[in-house]
Amino acid sequence: MASLNGLRRPLAASMLLFLVASPAAILAQYAQPPGPPPPGYGGQGGWDAPPSEYSEIQRKGFQQGIEGARKDYENHRQPNVNNRDEYRHPNVPKGFREDYRAAFARGYDVGVRHMMGR
Repeated sequence: MASLNGLRRPLAASMLLFLVASPAAILAQYAQPPGPPPPGYGGQGGWDAPPSEYSEIQRKGFQQGIEGARKDYENHRQPNVNNRDEYRHPNVPKGFREDYRAAFARGYDVGVRHMMGR
């Protein structure tokens, strides 16, 4: 009888642990993904339109900055333009990198302010 009582305690402890951990696992499995960006996102000449005086390279940087902000928003990352590879290592000719990076930073900032309410 003593050995049976010795088995009950570990079994009861493991069952209690299972019952306590199960709701957390179930809730995590069915957690809601982040919602879509706020209305207005989509490139129709609204808040996400690059300034009209921008060159083609600058427009590309601005739009990719907004896209980088969107990715950070959807992945719940802290907004920081320096964490974006596209900003740090732009895929544009060397003579255009500063223009691209400045426009990317501006687009990223616009995107962060719009999507994250800042």
